[in-house]
Amino acid sequence: MDLLADINGNLNAIGYGLAAIGPGIGVGFLVGKTQEAIARQPELRGSLMGTMFIGAGLAEALALLGLVAGFLFT
Repeated sequence: MDLLADINGNLNAIGYGLAAIGPGIGVGFLVGKTQEAIARQPELRGSLMGTMFIGAGLAEALALLGLVAGFLFT
């Protein structure tokens, strides 16, 4: 009984899952460090939050590129 021959599915889902790991870790790190910075200097909260949202948007764009690449290269 060859188990690998019986597995059927969409490899795009696996590719997207792997592509989403990096941005997920990056956004978690970004938010954590921003919270640390706000705790240390609360008066810079507005500036730090704006920069954090821009960085989070760019990191999430990488995840969307991974999703699109999974559909393009089939």
